[in-house]
Amino acid sequence: MPSVDRDQHDVDIDLAQLFRAVWQRKGRILAATALVGVLAFVGANAISPSYKSDAKLLIEPREPNFSASGTASSAVEPMPDELNIASQVQLLQSVDLIKQVARDLKLHERTEFDPDSSPSAMTDFLVLFGLTSNPLELPPEERVIKAFKEKLNVYQVDKSRVIGIEFTSKDPKLAAAVPNAMMDVYRSLQSGAKLDSNSDAVRWLETEIANLREKVREAEQKVAEYRSAAGLMSLGSDQSSFTGKQLSDISTELARVRGERASAEATAENLRASIKAGKPTETLDAIARSESIQRLKATESQIRGQISDLSTRLLEGHPQMKALRAQLAGIRDQVQSESLRVAESLDNQAAVARERETQLLAQMNTLKADTARAGEDEVGLKSLEREATAQRQLLETYLARYREASSRLEKGSSPADARVISTAIEPQEPSFPKVLPITIVATLSTLILAAVAVMLAELFSGRALRPTGAVAPMLAGRDEDEIAEQVTPVEAPRARTNDETSASLLNVSADEDLVDEMEQAVAMDVPPAQPTEEPDEFSVASVADFLLEQQSRIAFAISPSGDDGSEGTVALARELADRGHRTVLVDMTGSACPTRLMASWRDLSGITDLLTGEAAFADCIHPDRASAADIVPQGNADIRQAMRGADRLSMIVDALSDVYDLVLVECGPANAQGVARLSRNDRHDIILSAPQPEAQELAEIMIAFEDVGYRDLILLSVKNPPERRTRNAA
Repeated sequence: MPSVDRDQHDVDIDLAQLFRAVWQRKGRILAATALVGVLAFVGANAISPSYKSDAKLLIEPREPNFSASGTASSAVEPMPDELNIASQVQLLQSVDLIKQVARDLKLHERTEFDPDSSPSAMTDFLVLFGLTSNPLELPPEERVIKAFKEKLNVYQVDKSRVIGIEFTSKDPKLAAAVPNAMMDVYRSLQSGAKLDSNSDAVRWLETEIANLREKVREAEQKVAEYRSAAGLMSLGSDQSSFTGKQLSDISTELARVRGERASAEATAENLRASIKAGKPTETLDAIARSESIQRLKATESQIRGQISDLSTRLLEGHPQMKALRAQLAGIRDQVQSESLRVAESLDNQAAVARERETQLLAQMNTLKADTARAGEDEVGLKSLEREATAQRQLLETYLARYREASSRLEKGSSPADARVISTAIEPQEPSFPKVLPITIVATLSTLILAAVAVMLAELFSGRALRPTGAVAPMLAGRDEDEIAEQVTPVEAPRARTNDETSASLLNVSADEDLVDEMEQAVAMDVPPAQPTEEPDEFSVASVADFLLEQQSRIAFAISPSGDDGSEGTVALARELADRGHRTVLVDMTGSACPTRLMASWRDLSGITDLLTGEAAFADCIHPDRASAADIVPQGNADIRQAMRGADRLSMIVDALSDVYDLVLVECGPANAQGVARLSRNDRHDIILSAPQPEAQELAEIMIAFEDVGYRDLILLSVKNPPERRTRNAA
């Protein structure tokens, strides 16, 4: 049962051999490095030094100086945007500006700016055979401009309105003089452009203002003549007509009269209803304002008081008592009569208000007719007024601009929209070449490239490649050379605690010779060769180490012995989780053993619910009660119905592998065909969890898995699974 196929051997890079090869050739590498370093130092010193200096301009609107007339612009100019700054950068690189700077500094007299005036022999050779154009065909001024642009760098400082002007020259004084001269010429051009613009504006505005004044006078005269001819009188600043004002007043009065009439009618109706129903009327406003009723009420109150006093001494039939009660009844009749008179008075008020309303309506109708006629005349008037207003506003605008432009005609009144924030100074050190950095970079680059070249040569020759893994005995009594070809055990793990028993990890694949030997041993009643038992050589930790080393993402576990093997898979999941790796176990067993060991409750949603579509993905993932691992339980759906959707398992496992470091699918005592169908024959790890494996049983299982395409198996043999734990409160 070899761990790998005999025709395929994995190799690894032998880092020690790579470093040994570099160390063996250290003399050549250091010699080449020293040579390149010396050459770089000599070459850097032989290069003619050049100097670089820069100046900076801040682009911002500049307010003009006050002129003799004391006027200045009141408008706030917007801050320049990115496009404006980019345009100013291009302006600083314009040919006209460069020409003026070159003339001011007499750059045409310097050989540095016209190197083609004395071409070399190589240049003459290339021109002779037509390999390059003759540089002397260009005018001297163009040659100077070409050389100037090559040494100039104008740029915008990131996230600011600052423009930098950088110039390189062999003369340090000239390197500082050129940026300063460019800033002066640029600001002069900007200021001159503003003066020219203001002069043109003043000349144009003078003519336009004269014409507008005449148009405004004519428009206002037409408004006055039309108003007089139509008899339209204006009232106040709102320009409302007299007829409209009357109509508004009558409408207000009509609304007031209608309100009074409605109030009088409602009060009279309410008073009569109260009298008819025998309700008290003292709380009504109209009764409360009647002085006669108030006097009667006062008399009634006095008589009631007398009756109350005499009732303590006299009987009801006493003449004095009868007289007082007769007086009280009379006063009540008088109060009722007065109340009816108040109601009649309110009716009279309502009638007067109704008559007044009729008169106001008649006046309103008359005024409406007059207003309609006046409205037709006002249409023409408003049209003339709008024309006059527009002409007046335009005249005022032109006058304001004329005053502003006139104030900027004096020299210095229109500064450029740029401010110098940093002038160029004469550099003291050359910008190129930097001898020390060039030497260091060349030396280090040579050292690194030489070492890389040696390593690549070792790799391509195969001397730095070695087979992966180490050979160790697997079965007692077998020939060591035979075993070395068949078995590749994993590295011995760390020591385990006393309550964890020994287990084994083995990459196995079906080998026909070994299977035949096992079958013969069974037929002769000879016990087959068993793995050499070494403490902790085949533990859960070994399996965990192997899976982490192989960077496995998905592993299918089968347990031929049933729940005993499932407990080993649970122990493996917890071991991986305790090491800080996100692990999830999917319970595909029929007995739901992992669910009982890990889940807090038995009836949690799980994989069967996912396969049947009865639960959401997030509802089927639950934490392990004894570790940081997670579990997808067996679930509550019908298992047969769930297995009809088993084709979805691969998609579910792939989705889990995107979230977790390792997905363990515990299949229980499943056969090879079932596991292959669930995993779709992908290159996943297959774990054989068997507490006490037998050689014959292992051979049959491996042959079955080899038939479906799995040549390598991982054996997990946990003889005494760890005790079941519960997650502590922490």
